[in-house]
Amino acid sequence: MARKPAKKAAKPFNVALVGQSGRLSYEALLFVTSLRAKSPKFKGRVLICEPQPGPLWPKDPRIDAVDVRDALAEQGAEIVPFQSKHFGQTYPPGNKIEMLSALPKGEPFVFFDSDTLITGELADVPFDFARPSASMRRTDTWPKLELYGPGYTEIWKSLYDAFDLDFESSLDLSEPDEYWKRYLYFNAGYFFGKCPHVFGERFLEYALHIRDTPPDALVCQSLDPWLDQVALPLVIHSLGGGRNSDVHAYLDGPVSCHYRLFPLLYAREKQTVIDTLEEVCSPNKIKKVLKGYDPIKRMVFQGRGAKVRALFDQNAMPRREQAIRNRIKSNGFWMR
Repeated sequence: MARKPAKKAAKPFNVALVGQSGRLSYEALLFVTSLRAKSPKFKGRVLICEPQPGPLWPKDPRIDAVDVRDALAEQGAEIVPFQSKHFGQTYPPGNKIEMLSALPKGEPFVFFDSDTLITGELADVPFDFARPSASMRRTDTWPKLELYGPGYTEIWKSLYDAFDLDFESSLDLSEPDEYWKRYLYFNAGYFFGKCPHVFGERFLEYALHIRDTPPDALVCQSLDPWLDQVALPLVIHSLGGGRNSDVHAYLDGPVSCHYRLFPLLYAREKQTVIDTLEEVCSPNKIKKVLKGYDPIKRMVFQGRGAKVRALFDQNAMPRREQAIRNRIKSNGFWMR
């Protein structure tokens, strides 16, 4: 009997996130701790991209907590410095654009926002790095239409036209005209591609063009903090990517959770996410370091998260995030 051909090994890839002083350094440590605990098959490099001091940062943005740096190193994460040449303090989300040039050229990558937990085996996610994509866990945050102003089609088409891209092929024709889901739009909580330099150069080019010379149709639109999420679908479309249901079934699902803020995590995420958070925080060596960040200390170790959870019926959650935030705040449990 002929043997079945051996299963082709998955192509190795790097994981990248931004780490800097304050909140992001503790979130980065929590991310790496969850990755090591929940994804034992992942053998790629974990790269913590750190902005360096310069004229665009009034204060030193580097990770200043020595115990956090040591804990990251102990778990095999590598700190990779990069220079902020275009964004810095005035637009911190620009870090995820500028840090791409510091990643290894020609090596597939997955970027995650630091406020993400790994809850399953990342090595099992069927990434197709030749077809980049990004998080589909998004809402209609941009554009915000004004009465008598341009509609979704006019706004998005003006952006595609600015870069000589085919607008029609980006549309989801199963959605109705002038409904926000018809138009290619992502959350930038994760994105991936086959070369960070190619991706990053395109991302930077598009973001700067939109920021500095926006099309007339954007006259009523704010780009802060949405600039990265406005440019991202254009970048992905230009590189032959788009909506990728195979990956989205894993990320922002059983394998990862972009929780964003700890009160929101306890309020609305699945119990398995909370269990993962509390499990990976429990080793004494990690707990000692994470207690340096007050929201983790209060929410996880002092039980405030359980009190937030008790405020909500998970079978009847408010539909809007603002309503969730307001309830947490009115009970005195909001932290960030």
